Amino acid sequence: MLLQIYTLWKREVVRFVRQRSRVTGALLQPLVFWALLGIGFNASFRLPGAPAKVSYAEYFYPGVIALVLLFTAIFATISVIEDRKQGFLQGVLVAPITRRSIVLSQAMGGTTLALVQGIIFLALAPIAGVALSLSAVASTIVIMALVAFALTNMGLIIAWRLDSTQGFHAIMNLILLPIWMLSGAFFPAAGAPGWLAWIMRVNPMTYGMSALRQSLYLAHPGSFASLPNLTFSAILTVAFALLTYVAAVRVAARAATI
Repeated sequence: MLLQIYTLWKREVVRFVRQRSRVTGALLQPLVFWALLGIGFNASFRLPGAPAKVSYAEYFYPGVIALVLLFTAIFATISVIEDRKQGFLQGVLVAPITRRSIVLSQAMGGTTLALVQGIIFLALAPIAGVALSLSAVASTIVIMALVAFALTNMGLIIAWRLDSTQGFHAIMNLILLPIWMLSGAFFPAAGAPGWLAWIMRVNPMTYGMSALRQSLYLAHPGSFASLPNLTFSAILTVAFALLTYVAAVRVAARAATI
């Protein structure tokens, strides 16, 4: 089983790396977002619940890391639709490999790609004004891996149900981007209206974003006192990743029988 998972995982990684437009889009588009929005709004936004010395560009930086993970997960999972059109997916489905192994290899492939690009973007932390320690880097990488795994599984849930790349992008714009925007990546829940703050609290991505932000400031644990506890956020992020994987396996098993 490990050889089967490794083979499919390697295929996902090699294919993504060879398609340089996907690599460029997944990394540069969030960078453009950060440059235009983070720096552009730097003097315009006052952040409730954030330290007084934290600028908007610095606050937005962890959100852009999450956006890198999101875009990479989207670009990786859209390959499911392409594989179905090319007949490769049908060949995999009739092979002696379980559905959960197929989904796990796809999820691990997307997670690997997202994590590598997230680590590359993490090197820009000093430019954002975030001073990293070794423990902060290690904690951040673990949280990034969990968030990337959950987002990749969400992409797989959508991709396994669809046979159109246009439909995939439509669903992505309708579901995945709002999940990111309402996670505290773009603005804190402390300054949001009551109904919007409630939506942000029930958004599972909010706790992944909280864990990511607090991991970056691990040397200064009181920097974002308004956020949920790091341990609590990490536990919910693990649960989110596992639940999305189980859901992706069920969707794949159901789609395989149609």
